[in-house]
Parts: sequence; C-alpha cells; structure tokens
Amino acid sequence: MVNPRATFNTTAGSFTIELYMDKMPITASNFIDLAKTGFYNGLHFHRVISGFMIQFGCPHSKDPRSSRAGTGGPNGGTKFNVPGKGEITRDMGGNIPDEFREPGCPHLSNEVGTLSMANTGRPNSGGSQFFINVAHNEFLDFWRNDLAPSQHPVFGKVVDGMDVVMNISKAPTNSNDSPRTPIMVNSITVQGA
Repeated sequence: MVNPRATFNTTAGSFTIELYMDKMPITASNFIDLAKTGFYNGLHFHRVISGFMIQFGCPHSKDPRSSRAGTGGPNGGTKFNVPGKGEITRDMGGNIPDEFREPGCPHLSNEVGTLSMANTGRPNSGGSQFFINVAHNEFLDFWRNDLAPSQHPVFGKVVDGMDVVMNISKAPTNSNDSPRTPIMVNSITVQGA
C-alpha cells in the first residue's frame, strides 16, 4: 500500500506529510476527511513551542487572536469513511476513538517530524487538532506509560519541507505560545486518497 500524502500550503512556506493509512487508518482517515472538505483552510497555528512542537487544527484559530483557539474541533455526529473498516461517526464533541487502543496497534514514537493527534488529556478526546514534533518527545508515546493522562498517537511524518516546519517552530510567540505574526494554512492538498 502506498500511503497518501498531504501538502500544506502556509504563509510560511509549504511542507508535505506522509499519512500512515497503513498503520493508523482511523486517525489518518479522519484527517483526510477534514482536509478534503476544507475544514483546515484558513486556520492558523495556534500553539508553537520552540524545541517541542507546532500545533494546528482548531476551528477557532481562524481568528488568530481568539481566546478560544485551541479549544475546538469538528462538528459532533459527522461521519467519515475508513477503507476496510467502514464508516466512523465522530462523537457529539467531534472526537474520534483512540486508535492506539486497537489490538496490534504499532508503537510509533513521537520522533522529530512526526504528526501526532492532540487531545484534551482524556481518552477518546482527539478531533481535528494535531501537532508536528520538532524534537523527539518520547514522553508523549502512548505505550511508554499507560497511566499518563495524555497519550498521543503518531499518524504521519513530514517527508518534504521540514525546514519550513522548523522555521514555524522558531517563530516569536506571545505568552499563550501563539505566534506574534500569525501563520495561516491556506490549504491542504491530499494526494493518493
């Protein structure tokens, strides 16, 4: 299986991510559905921490100065298709099931350049927000500590444009870790899905 790729066209440049449809089909399919419907277009990176990660995907970040940026997700009850698994319905909060709880889920570490699902720290609370690791953040790996309140499954990796990601991670930020000069995703184009 050739995994699909998603190209992010941002105000800071472009980068491309391979989506691990072969290893994390539910999480990757959720992202692909949101990208193809234009959910992410016009949103801003709302959390940027140099030496850690860059976070994106909150619908409230359309206004980069919104105090609600980082608190939203997709509409609850919406559906998306997962090849070989059928249709999945997001819960009423717009969240998807934690795929890492599935039997045989691979142990993919939060290494530099990986795309990982963000959540509220509670089980099954990931929806549309994700982050790209700019350091090896192994303490976020779901299998390293079953008791950790926040466990983040990896579902892709940057394959082109990591320099753009690193530049975004070094952007000057305010006290809320939001870039002082907003960085917007104009569009995400998915190939191979």
